Amino acid sequence: MALLKIRWFAAGAVVAAVALSLLNEGTLRWPAGRLELPQAAAAAPGATAALTLPVATTQPAAASKQPLRIICFGAHPDDCELRAAGSGAKWAAQGHQVKFVSLTNGDIGHWQMAGGPLAQRRTAEVQRSAQILGIEAEVLDIHDGELLPTLENRKTVTRLIRQWKADVVMCHRPNDYHPDHRNVGLLVQDAAYMVTVPFFCPDIPRLERNPVFLYYEDRFQKPNPFSADVVVGIDDVIEKKMAMVEALESQFYEGGCCSGLTELPQGEAAVARKQTVYDSFRRRFASTADRFRPQLKAYYGEQRGGSMSYAEAFEICEYGRQPTPDEIRRLFPFFGE
Repeated sequence: MALLKIRWFAAGAVVAAVALSLLNEGTLRWPAGRLELPQAAAAAPGATAALTLPVATTQPAAASKQPLRIICFGAHPDDCELRAAGSGAKWAAQGHQVKFVSLTNGDIGHWQMAGGPLAQRRTAEVQRSAQILGIEAEVLDIHDGELLPTLENRKTVTRLIRQWKADVVMCHRPNDYHPDHRNVGLLVQDAAYMVTVPFFCPDIPRLERNPVFLYYEDRFQKPNPFSADVVVGIDDVIEKKMAMVEALESQFYEGGCCSGLTELPQGEAAVARKQTVYDSFRRRFASTADRFRPQLKAYYGEQRGGSMSYAEAFEICEYGRQPTPDEIRRLFPFFGE
């Protein structure tokens, strides 16, 4: 019996050695739906199972001249749109591929209606916004207010990033007033390394190169304030972003869940309400340019950066790939426009 155990141990060592060799050479693959050894490994004595490795074959867009691929995660069907619609529209106009993903369906985000009808309405709103911006959008069927950083949700986020073959991933920071926002940040952070790990979610090929992960702008100070590492001027697409605000009617014109409204205004009051909402968001998008004027000047030059009226700002997450200044300019090909 002892001799038999030694033989099985030796056979296992051979399989492991061969598999590690193939891993280093990048030749080991995971055929969909089954475990299988390449011929060299299958010849090992006693080999009855496979060590396999999914490897994506696409090259990073920044290095291969292929269109960039950007995926943005938000907690609700309006979060990506508010924080990255301008940049998304600019990427799309240059032929790059952009996707906004809402991790919850927003089904309690209104003072008057809820459940399935609201979820369907909010999905329709972000789809209209996506058409305005020239991008793709997806809304997951997770209840608003109930997003948790579970293993299942981590796998979902990992798969979405891999399926999109992302060069850039965006999300909320994990310090935020809303639990769904915080948990989006945690889930994307937890996926930031796992997207490259071969045997995590092995049904979707891993990414050979970690994307650049970025956070949206916010004003929270503890435990640390937002750092504007990348600031994009969006004057040329501000009308698209404002049209998107109008498309998200249930959240902005109707006030979402905590607006204090008890009925929708009618007649002249409705016109005034829409103008008030429009003006407030225009000021909000302008405040980012004013807040990060030095960064705009650094990216666009003193004169141009000093004259920009609207902007979006992003912080580089330390868990993903750390881009050089040259790579930032390749990933955000707007600064020389």
